[in-house]
Amino acid sequence: MKYVVFAGTPGSGKTSVLMSLAKTMQERGFRPSIVKIDCLWTEDDKRLLRLGLPVRVALSKDMCPDHFAIYNIEEMIAWAGQEDSDLLLNETAGLCLRCAPFTESCLAVCVIDVTSGPNTPLKVGPLLTSADVVMMTKGDMVSQAEREVFRERVLEANPTCQAIEANGLTGKGSTELADIVTRWGHVTKGMRLRNNPPFSICTLCAGETRVEKEHHRGILRHMDSFVEYQGE
Repeated sequence: MKYVVFAGTPGSGKTSVLMSLAKTMQERGFRPSIVKIDCLWTEDDKRLLRLGLPVRVALSKDMCPDHFAIYNIEEMIAWAGQEDSDLLLNETAGLCLRCAPFTESCLAVCVIDVTSGPNTPLKVGPLLTSADVVMMTKGDMVSQAEREVFRERVLEANPTCQAIEANGLTGKGSTELADIVTRWGHVTKGMRLRNNPPFSICTLCAGETRVEKEHHRGILRHMDSFVEYQGE
């Protein structure tokens, strides 16, 4: 089983890029399955089902979407195996720019919108910096100079990635991405994350609603960048 994870900022075109890749991989004789993870609501399953492929949709709701994706990797791979697939395409919301749902053996694809601004790649964090491939979408909406600056920013943040200009509507970039997927290895047992998650459990994530500092625990950073640890 090959395992490809698509993550990126909202509205960057993840679903369109995934669909273009799925079509290309089908043409190459692969049997893809698709798992779409979102936070609160999605109707992308209606789009994805047009491909005639096995599709599952899951909502993380009150759970961090990155954590949700990581927590359910085994179940997703097992389901794809039951569907007789040899390729699992997983799109995740990937909203937290401090985390990333990428494992060591997956092909990590970050989808990022060129129109979001030339400095955006420097603000994204592990979602981009630990990716194998960065798909830069909506480049047709900006000038050549802006595209080149954006590409340089991507490579500044992640010098080892393969940066590909993509268009989910026309399929641009899907052939290059399919070549990488075809060469990529299979998932292995005992998978580990390729990047460190945040230092400690967020008190807010644990349900705390009070805002005073005395109620918060863990590794805490102040406005002047001073870092301290509170708790046992």
